[in-house]
Amino acid sequence: MKQPASEARQGGPDAAATPEPSPSTAASDPTAKPPAKKEGWRALGLRLDVRNLSLLGVLAALVVVGGITKPDQFLDTNNLQLVLTQASVIGVVTVGMTFVITSGGIDLSVGAIVALSSVWATTLATQEFGFAGILFTAVLVGLGCGLVNGVLIAYGGMVPFIATLAMLASARGLALMITDGKTQIVTVTSVLDLGVPDSYVLGIPPLVLVFAAVTVVGWLILNRTTFGRRTVAVGGNPEAARLAGIDVRRQRLYLYLFSGLCCGIAAFLLIILAGSGQNTNGNLYELDAIAAAIIGGTLLSGGRGTIVGSVLGVLVFTTITNIFALNNLQSDVQQIAKGAIIVAAVLVQRRTLRNGDS
Repeated sequence: MKQPASEARQGGPDAAATPEPSPSTAASDPTAKPPAKKEGWRALGLRLDVRNLSLLGVLAALVVVGGITKPDQFLDTNNLQLVLTQASVIGVVTVGMTFVITSGGIDLSVGAIVALSSVWATTLATQEFGFAGILFTAVLVGLGCGLVNGVLIAYGGMVPFIATLAMLASARGLALMITDGKTQIVTVTSVLDLGVPDSYVLGIPPLVLVFAAVTVVGWLILNRTTFGRRTVAVGGNPEAARLAGIDVRRQRLYLYLFSGLCCGIAAFLLIILAGSGQNTNGNLYELDAIAAAIIGGTLLSGGRGTIVGSVLGVLVFTTITNIFALNNLQSDVQQIAKGAIIVAAVLVQRRTLRNGDS
């Protein structure tokens, strides 16, 4: 007798997609092989591990190149701390971007949100409230922008590309209006102190510790919680996720809220790093975050994401930028190198998916 569809969906998308043999069948046929689907998932996990190992290999090769070309400067402790600190800001943004892309969406406004959060949090009125005022304002502005994106996309039916593109333009314009094109200097000592070596913990800058904390939390949410499984399900097949009982619209709203939260945190880190707020902050962060997520193994069409790979992608790009800067190479060459890496990563993704389907 055919099993009712409602019963088939009780186990969620994974259970419905991966049928298990009954105990009686397994007992009567000891030579029965496990479902091919499980073998496919194991192979996918192996490929993801190989990709992470490949990124580690690329990162190690870059370290060797930096050590050979500028051994005294690149391998200096201060420079390595600088690389990690610079990676921390864009890295926090990339964690949020990874969730959005995994769900099948995109967020082109992250750089503009970082800029708006940083200038709003460094106005004279905000600085009167000290450390807490700056942090609270940066996070609140990021959440507010994420809320607008989420409502427009999830409940307004707008395409993520269009909605976040509109937010990019609006946030940049508002940031320029607040600053009037001027740099807003931070005078709160407790904020500035976090960027000096005396605040380092065992030689690790506080910004790197925040980045590490956001990375761990992001990994746990994506891989060990129902929220993470729902994110993957929505990105893989929104209609199947809806039939499985997932509120797809609410899930998307939460994801853009999370992305906005990460932008607010990144804006606060950038304020510490630069000691100021500018309307030009976060320039091209959206491209760097998307590129880092893609080369890390997050599928651009949704349904698969990896926080570890995204972090490795951030470190690869930041290291490349640092090596180019130390060797006095022009920024246009850096952009060409990044573009070549992105194209190569997408081609590898397509080949991996083609092999997985065959």
